Amino acid sequence: MGGNPALGVIFHWLGGFASASFYVPYKRIKLWSWEVFWLAGGIFSWLIAPWVFASLRTENLLGVLSAAPPSTLLWCWFWGAMWGFGGLTFGLTMRYLGLSLGMAVALGLTTVIGTMGPPIFHGTIGEIASRTSGQLTLLGIVITLIGIIVVARAGHGKDKDLGGQASEGVAEFNLKKGLLIAVFSGVMSGCFAWGLDAGQPIRDLTLAAGTDPLSQGLPVLCVVLSGGLTTNLIWCALLIRRNRSFGQFFGASNGEDGSTRAPLLANYLLAALGGTLWYFQFFFYTMGESQMGRYGFSSWTLHMASIILFSTLWGFALKEWRGASRRTRTLVLTGIGLLVGATVVIGAGNMLDAGGAI
Repeated sequence: MGGNPALGVIFHWLGGFASASFYVPYKRIKLWSWEVFWLAGGIFSWLIAPWVFASLRTENLLGVLSAAPPSTLLWCWFWGAMWGFGGLTFGLTMRYLGLSLGMAVALGLTTVIGTMGPPIFHGTIGEIASRTSGQLTLLGIVITLIGIIVVARAGHGKDKDLGGQASEGVAEFNLKKGLLIAVFSGVMSGCFAWGLDAGQPIRDLTLAAGTDPLSQGLPVLCVVLSGGLTTNLIWCALLIRRNRSFGQFFGASNGEDGSTRAPLLANYLLAALGGTLWYFQFFFYTMGESQMGRYGFSSWTLHMASIILFSTLWGFALKEWRGASRRTRTLVLTGIGLLVGATVVIGAGNMLDAGGAI
């Protein structure tokens, strides 16, 4: 159950940076509807990159997956498909609850479900809570949740300061509908962690085949992400049919700019870059998780904290916070400090456990 939790935290930060960065290339795609660029990038995220990197980094990939119990493959795929529903409904959460409440509920639930679900399901939460190292790790999870709420509040404040649509974003405010969608999105998004947890037999098989322990989770990603691909492919196909946007894959106008044709080569290259960056979040996640020892469940919290942390820093780099009030800037810096502190606390808890502390 050993590992190097400090190295694990670094891998999780790399994954968080990749996740926070993937939309930057997407923003440069021109004259493609959302469903077209999302599916084009998703083919790299959920299909090409997982199989390419798993093939390069693991031993006998096809043999390992063919030897895995069918029930394991099914559950990994199922949880991946459920996670896909979470991502697709996240935007609706913001629509009906606004940025502050929506992010706090959805991301908070995602963190709790993805982190605490597996140890509760396996009946190990009591043992974890009885150890000093476990208590420290759980404290870090609580600090993360507080940090998420603070950053969400800061985002709400920024939109108000800049005269955006924070209060108006709530022009369609509907507490009952918004909370139902937020709970659904949060729970479904946390299912990705359940999919990775269900893939333990695949990890055991790939280790037995001689794969480096750092890469043991990559074959699991191939299966879990196939579930996410299924959900997103169906949804994008429905939108493409409704919006009649299939021709955009081959250069047809999206109707927003007359007869102007999309720059296909540039768009596909940007979609490939963004999609691969998206995949790298879980490429590094599995490496980080392999180093967290007995408290690998805390990897999901580290993942969420690092995504929010680096997304916020990207916002500063892209000058999205320019014009925000001093109070709002103080609030977001406090949230960043809490998230950084949470990763330190969780890492310390894991290091105590790795060192044999009670």
